[in-house]
Amino acid sequence: MGRGRNIATILQPLNKCASQCYLGTGLHTLGLLNWILQQTGRADVYVSTFSTSEAFLNGFFNLRKKKLINHSVLLADLKASKKTVQLYRLMQSCFDTVYLGMNHSKIVLVQNDSHLVSVISSQNQTYGDRAECTMVTTDQMAFYDLYCGLRDIVDKNSIQLNGLFNRITERDNQVRENTNDPIDGVFPFGY
Repeated sequence: MGRGRNIATILQPLNKCASQCYLGTGLHTLGLLNWILQQTGRADVYVSTFSTSEAFLNGFFNLRKKKLINHSVLLADLKASKKTVQLYRLMQSCFDTVYLGMNHSKIVLVQNDSHLVSVISSQNQTYGDRAECTMVTTDQMAFYDLYCGLRDIVDKNSIQLNGLFNRITERDNQVRENTNDPIDGVFPFGY
């Protein structure tokens, strides 16, 4: 988690400050999640983003390997799905469930028996040098409201990604096998 600034120079420990905000550069979501999990211990993690990156997913996978993440859910935007296709297998190894929906929100929710932590950010799960705005709170009502909103999007306005691309690939292979195309390896547009 070497990117970004030392979070201890930006934010106070969760048990010392119930709500805190930061506007500036150097506070990246992955480092922030690691910082939170170091304080909460093993927890369920819910991530909502427009776009994610290989760097974020690799870091998330490492947090899982360290046994800091119990159960995890990712909601990414459907419009960013071209990038999602490329990261599909990595997402599957990081998250228990992945959803695609009409989503531009950027939140991280961390929950276990003793902690409820909400992160609201302008930052996607990517790295950059632009200023971003982040709010971290342990307020129970904020967590509940964000969790209910996320659950509503997942339940009513998203598709579950798990296995989707495998099913599409299998269907496409069957269509190709049944197509008599005189040019080897070239298939009509739309197949």
